[in-house]
Amino acid sequence: MGAIVALVGAPNVGKSTLFNRLIRKPKAIVDDQPGVTRDRNYQDLVWEGKALTLVDTGGFEWNQDGPIGGGMQEQIELALEEADLIVFVGDGRSGLSPTDEMVAARLRRTAKPVLYVVNKIDNRRREEGLSDYFRLGIETLFPISALHGLGIEALKERIIRLLPAEAEDTIPPDRIPLAVLGRPNVGKSSLVNALLGEERVIVSPLPGTTRDAVDTAFDYRDQKYLLIDTAGIRRKSRISQRLERYSVLEALRTLDRCDLALILLDAQDGVTDQDARIAGLAYEKGKACLVGINKWDLLPKATRKKPFIEELRYQLKYLAYAPFLPLSALNAYGLGRLMSTAAGVYGQYTRKIGTGPLNQALKTIVDSHPLPLRGGQRVKIYYGTQTGIKPPTFLFFANYPEKIHFSYERYLINQLREHFQLDQCPVRVVFRKRDKAD
Repeated sequence: MGAIVALVGAPNVGKSTLFNRLIRKPKAIVDDQPGVTRDRNYQDLVWEGKALTLVDTGGFEWNQDGPIGGGMQEQIELALEEADLIVFVGDGRSGLSPTDEMVAARLRRTAKPVLYVVNKIDNRRREEGLSDYFRLGIETLFPISALHGLGIEALKERIIRLLPAEAEDTIPPDRIPLAVLGRPNVGKSSLVNALLGEERVIVSPLPGTTRDAVDTAFDYRDQKYLLIDTAGIRRKSRISQRLERYSVLEALRTLDRCDLALILLDAQDGVTDQDARIAGLAYEKGKACLVGINKWDLLPKATRKKPFIEELRYQLKYLAYAPFLPLSALNAYGLGRLMSTAAGVYGQYTRKIGTGPLNQALKTIVDSHPLPLRGGQRVKIYYGTQTGIKPPTFLFFANYPEKIHFSYERYLINQLREHFQLDQCPVRVVFRKRDKAD
């Protein structure tokens, strides 16, 4: 598990520009208008052998009705709670602001490491803005220009030095880590309690009751699991219409730890934007997923099961391969099927395919649908081998790998699913150049 490093500060100080500079690609939206970053933006990185997750955030907003607004206050508290290292970003062009002073005052009271960065210091004239920030009483300031790359290496070196040691893997090797993820109040804790047959975690009708992941050893038939209940991922409007939420960070940690992700929906709400975001996080990380449709008992009796589920599957089409399961935590409906399906999905997620059978299947797949000509050249896939599990990953050698269209890649993945019964888990393929066949 890598440490979480959060960039915080007032709007329009250049956090997203700094984020892009540190990850070395233009991932975050950058604009001169304040408040551009509306949603969480994160990137997993490895610096000098240390893993971290860098998080770009929306700007704290000054509330004219009081010294510090409720939304802004909660933003700071969530950052302090979830991040391992906080990077405060100020604006050397406009100088120290009342928002900077209030945020810095709160950050000084945390035991977590905080780095104070002053951005937009790109010439000597701008150094006047840097001196403004010494009024905060901070011993060390990092003058940088995120736009031009000035001072970035010194900042990176200090971040690396302050990163905590990586957490030891506390998951027993004989247990499958199964995480329950979803929006608040969809019934995650109730489902965990129903599976365990006891009140292992607190259940409340108020959203956001669970703040930290709770691990519980759990055996079902012959399979051993580590059940992880997580904090709910709430819509950002619960704090502010425009501000970033840190409540996804614990879920990010949990996704790094789990093999199976049970994404829980509320049958009455269907798929919300936030559900799609949660599912997208699991998909991006290559986790085996199950989609649980909780509170099924509250749907009108006239609801037709199959069309209803197919509509949900369509809305989460990138997880079309995942099982969609009707559940009721309240009535313990569907729990047996959930756990038997989880065992089957995990079996696929860890399946190993021999090189011989893989290449026999590859010949059949390619003969049935040859690769098209690209730029007048015939593209050939010579052979393949499986290079990993969790998810099953296959490496194929080709003469012009860069000319293989994504549509053919999708066709190849679908055929591999069909040939090797990998229809309920993610599958990845990688193409590498080989000048000629053996």
